[in-house]
Amino acid sequence: QVQLVESGGGLVQPGGSLRLSCAASLDNFMLYGMAWYRQHPGKERELVATAASDGITSSEDSVKGRFTISRDNAKKFVYLQMNSLKPEDTAVYYCNAHKWDRIYWGQGTQVTVSS
Repeated sequence: QVQLVESGGGLVQPGGSLRLSCAASLDNFMLYGMAWYRQHPGKERELVATAASDGITSSEDSVKGRFTISRDNAKKFVYLQMNSLKPEDTAVYYCNAHKWDRIYWGQGTQVTVSS
């Protein structure tokens, strides 16, 4: 059964940090590209960062220098380390796995940055 399960979200103050985790129950995990997306209230889902199957990572300009995506192929986990959090980072964060035309999504985890 294919399943992506996110965890680690919560309420933090501006400037704080969180580490999101995604447990991926996938056959051939190392062949999938992995990504984190987020959806702000009232807006469409947007890409945050990617970790390709070849190990190359990238992040969007809005989080560059603050967020770091990583993957552990042995454990089938993907992480998103979030530092220097801002109120505008408040969103539901989703784990994504993709390979060719196969796309899978996690259920999402809420991140709220507020004083």
